[in-house]
Amino acid sequence: MIGYGYGLFDPTFILIIIGLVISLWASWYVKHNFNKYNQYPSQRGVTAKEAARFILDKAGLSNIQIKQIQGDLTDNYNPGDKTLNLSESTYDSTSVAAIGVAAHECGHAIQDQKNYVPMRVRSAIVPAVNLGSNASFPIIILGMVLGMNHFLITIGIWLFALVVLFQVVTLPVEFNASRRAVNILDSGDLLTSEEVPMVKQVLFAAALTYVAAAISTALQLLRLILIFGNNRE
Repeated sequence: MIGYGYGLFDPTFILIIIGLVISLWASWYVKHNFNKYNQYPSQRGVTAKEAARFILDKAGLSNIQIKQIQGDLTDNYNPGDKTLNLSESTYDSTSVAAIGVAAHECGHAIQDQKNYVPMRVRSAIVPAVNLGSNASFPIIILGMVLGMNHFLITIGIWLFALVVLFQVVTLPVEFNASRRAVNILDSGDLLTSEEVPMVKQVLFAAALTYVAAAISTALQLLRLILIFGNNRE
């Protein structure tokens, strides 16, 4: 598809490069901040697992299990089976960064408990988004193979737009979870007042990865519109 409608040089490819640069920078930035504050053991000496258990129990979520999973920064909350999954680099760590990550995932569990609307919307559109993610480009390619079938190409672009929608809906979910985490940790039960700003840096960097993903995906959508809109004209 590169170069289509523009001869040998496709000026829209710069959009892909911009998105890639933004994503790589965001990935580096979150790892840089996590590694930096992962060197600071919390003064109260609690592990991320213990901090998560404390937060969940205090929120009335003692039914949620905490599990260790493989990977580095693969932490997540699963609303399906009500489990909070902490990665190997987080689970037993007493670092300020690890506690911040665990608190963030607890924020998602609290969102689930309180039926936070953006989280419900995101969960509701997952099937459609999966369809869009898997089928959009095959349908666009099929449309090109069938002599530039604009109906199929338009369907493919709309399906890809669902992926962009998902990325956008994810933003308030992630920022709200981080805000809940900071408010919880700011109470002083788990971290000192000097350590909370460190957590803010880690969670802000993590949130930027979602912003970068949304921008990168939106740029891909814009490129598709430019390429095929130009050809239609």
